[in-house]
Amino acid sequence: MFLKSSFNYINEFYFIFKNQIRKIYLNSSIYNRKISRVDETVLVYQPSLNILSSLIKYEKQKNKIEDFNVQSIWENKHLKYKDFKKLHSFYWLFSIDLKSSNEVTQSIIKNWIKKNQNYETKSWEVDILSKRVIAWISNSKITYDESGNNYKNSFNEIISKQVNHLMNEIERSSDLNDKMIGCTAITLTGIAYKNKRFLEYGLNLLKKIINNSFDNNFFPKSRNIRQMIFYLKYFILIRELLKDSLNDIPEYLNEIIHFLGKSYDFIWGSLRQSLLFNGNNNSNNKDFDKYLSLFRYKFKNEKFDISGYTILKNKNAVLAMDIGGNPKRNYSENYQSGPLSFEFFFKDKKLITNSGYFQDHNHQLNSISKSTATHSTLILDNSSTCNFKKNSNGPSIVNKGFKTFDKEITYEKNYWSIKCSHDGYLSRYGVIHQRNLEFDVNKNIIFGKEKLIKKKNFKVTNFEIRFHLLPNIKVTKLQDNKSVLIELENSGWRFFSNDGLIGVETGLYFGNKNQYIENQNIFISGITQSNEQLIEWQISKI
Repeated sequence: MFLKSSFNYINEFYFIFKNQIRKIYLNSSIYNRKISRVDETVLVYQPSLNILSSLIKYEKQKNKIEDFNVQSIWENKHLKYKDFKKLHSFYWLFSIDLKSSNEVTQSIIKNWIKKNQNYETKSWEVDILSKRVIAWISNSKITYDESGNNYKNSFNEIISKQVNHLMNEIERSSDLNDKMIGCTAITLTGIAYKNKRFLEYGLNLLKKIINNSFDNNFFPKSRNIRQMIFYLKYFILIRELLKDSLNDIPEYLNEIIHFLGKSYDFIWGSLRQSLLFNGNNNSNNKDFDKYLSLFRYKFKNEKFDISGYTILKNKNAVLAMDIGGNPKRNYSENYQSGPLSFEFFFKDKKLITNSGYFQDHNHQLNSISKSTATHSTLILDNSSTCNFKKNSNGPSIVNKGFKTFDKEITYEKNYWSIKCSHDGYLSRYGVIHQRNLEFDVNKNIIFGKEKLIKKKNFKVTNFEIRFHLLPNIKVTKLQDNKSVLIELENSGWRFFSNDGLIGVETGLYFGNKNQYIENQNIFISGITQSNEQLIEWQISKI
């Protein structure tokens, strides 16, 4: 134990020492000279803002640059980090009226360059820097055009300097989203300046991201739905930039867009609603759908099971279930521990939901929302199926996970069934949880069977099976203590179970990003038994 503690202490000391040396180097004149290399190029390609519309939410009411306090915009030293990030990323340029004064816009950039021309830890972060480069180049009609040679030279030099730094640092970034945004910035710069070095680096990095971040089904290894859509937007953006600038489009880029597009159609296209599995939030992708239509992207998926998500549907009902395992540690910072959880829709209204995810990892609700109890599934001893460990960078990641197995799916016209097992509680409680959901399409009845399969190290504990509801849904527990009435906007339903104690409890719903509101959830509770145990329930339309 002493040797292990000493080894950990030495490792920690070495890590801190190495980081301090690197900080000194990045702020040195040696490093400044290294990234100040400027190729003999000028800005020759200006992308259409339509191509960027998949990423930028354009305001209908455009601002005039003259409305900004030009002289003092960089003087405020007491900005909150969120506001600092928005200001220095320059994404606010996308809200500026193109009829605004180029001279005023360029004076703001000129003042920024004067104050930030050398590397600085905060304003040169990968995410902020990448967005700044994208914003400056994309809005070149006001940031670059109608300017003098001295300004253009200064603009070209600082773009090149920032991208050189980005190429030097991006491989060290552990944030997968930052890498994708950085890759886009480098590639765009290579296209805009016809800089072969930048373009080749950007496309090689793109290939690495695809090879390292996606599973054999071309779905993100994080199994995160938000990230899947995020990647699709950036891949299509890069493809459209290459196409618009008459550059060759790599086949691997076409391939990943093809398969991600199928996943997008699978999870969103036919539902037009968000599934709250694995770190997802409610989102509206209608603008992105319009973007896809504008650029003639059509995706068609014929599968009902992709990367551990099963979705069975007809014109009236949707039954979705997570039968996948947890992602590996490096891809798990937004993972929620909800194996075999499910959601159910009837006529575009969600009846059974999961509680969603609170994204801010500095907030205590982040760890709460990762819990198995926030999903519509079975929980033992009020504990999660995954063990999470706090990452030094902030987000908690999976330390010990689980496996899913024995998957069976039946998808017929009048009968649906999804069956799967997981071992998330095996080592602690000697229990394997098997869930079987059956749906009678004609009668609109969901039959649930929860089997607790006991192993040698079985330990008696309490169990709960939760069914979370949206905040606007009304529930009434009946006097038989076996039934609960659920009042959906367009229909009424009855929850029934003969097994365990049936109750209704107030919980928290995190479906909207970094917000929470009270909701109701139905639960079945009881004690595990040493023999094989079967808990049955049903939800039927009335």
